[in-house]
Amino acid sequence: MSKNDDIIKEFPEGMEPLGNSAFHFRCGPDVKCYMSCCRKLDLILYPYDIIRLKKRLSISSEEFVRSHTRLGPSSHPFFPAVMLLMSENREQTCPFLDKEGCTVYEDRPTACRTYPLERAVDRSPARGRPRDYYFMTNHSYCLGHQEKKEWTVKTWIRDQKVQHYNAVNDLWAEVDTLFAQNPWQGEGAGGPRQQMAFMVCYNIDGFRRFADEQKLFDQFKLESSQRRALAHDDEALLKFGFEWLKHILTGAGNLRRK
Repeated sequence: MSKNDDIIKEFPEGMEPLGNSAFHFRCGPDVKCYMSCCRKLDLILYPYDIIRLKKRLSISSEEFVRSHTRLGPSSHPFFPAVMLLMSENREQTCPFLDKEGCTVYEDRPTACRTYPLERAVDRSPARGRPRDYYFMTNHSYCLGHQEKKEWTVKTWIRDQKVQHYNAVNDLWAEVDTLFAQNPWQGEGAGGPRQQMAFMVCYNIDGFRRFADEQKLFDQFKLESSQRRALAHDDEALLKFGFEWLKHILTGAGNLRRK
């Protein structure tokens, strides 16, 4: 599965965006290939994916990252991708798969939620406002394409509740675009600012402790409602963290110091 927030300049070879075209797909226990796609995955996890999954599992973000992820190459060399760690069994299954199916289905990652589609976002300045495109995957093992259930991109995205994931992932993509410009020149890989950025993006519990210890929220002009949300709402804190990274790395972003 490809990275959902790739910056595209042209369509992948042999692939055309679906646009408003209809497609057929259905997945379920009665489809012969059921759960075949849940094995040997190079599945990228986005920051919001980790928030949803660690809450589902009732563990901390530190424990989730330590137990269920590995680092992999991203679309640029200046910040790693976080990948889901497969189980250490012969089939290398998803760690959240049991004999009945997905055990975290309501909080499954973006890539699983979007499948069998793949999303790409064109953020080139010439196009102005970012525009997203959806493509159909073509995995030979997937028999769901032979089912009669008909969808459009719009109805599939709505049915799978992808919209909110995409909205938060788009905020992450802005930050990752900043990382692609190598804002930690001179530090090298794993330097202090890069470690800080990793904590903000992937260890939300660690970032909340850091923010409390450093009285970070007191340093900026924040609405009282936002301050209350930051105390307990991981998504609100993640969005604050994205803006804070922009601020400390480039001086940009929406945060204003007191």
